[in-house]
Amino acid sequence: MFSLLSRFILWIAGWKITGHYPRELSHVVIAVAPHTSAWDFPIGVLVNSAGKYKANYMGKHTLFKPPFGWFFRWLGGIPVDRTNNHNLVAATVEAFKREPRIHLVIAPEGTRKKVEKLKSGFYHIARLTGSPICLCKFDFAKKEVFFDPVLFHPTNDEGKDLEYIWNYFKGVPGKVRAYEVG
Repeated sequence: MFSLLSRFILWIAGWKITGHYPRELSHVVIAVAPHTSAWDFPIGVLVNSAGKYKANYMGKHTLFKPPFGWFFRWLGGIPVDRTNNHNLVAATVEAFKREPRIHLVIAPEGTRKKVEKLKSGFYHIARLTGSPICLCKFDFAKKEVFFDPVLFHPTNDEGKDLEYIWNYFKGVPGKVRAYEVG
């Protein structure tokens, strides 16, 4: 029912989902950019529901407290205490090993503000778990969420890989144009 409602809301709002979501994979990191506005979350929730993707996301641990914690977990949320993020990558890698299926959505910028480079946590999670990265564009100008059908596989050249991903997302129009990648 929520899937049907989500599809209807996206349709009314003029949004479309294109490309290929890698539902056939048991483990994948989905890098979504640009992350420029709080509106990215509800759009992401609607896309996840409309496509029945069952993707996971990491959110600030305070979101998962009563009275609404159950709701954010139901949406696929994994609580994270960002004050102790030095072990976040290691904990996420352990979760990938433990869980039979994780489709982890991460904003590679790590914030909604303008950045000069991408954070590397999403990259290390993919590399250390042997998982591919699905690059996903939130294009607010076209009202399109595009899942690239060509998966990105991290190499041993982190600098070159992150530069490729930066350039991939460069210029994609976010909700707040001043915070776009590039």
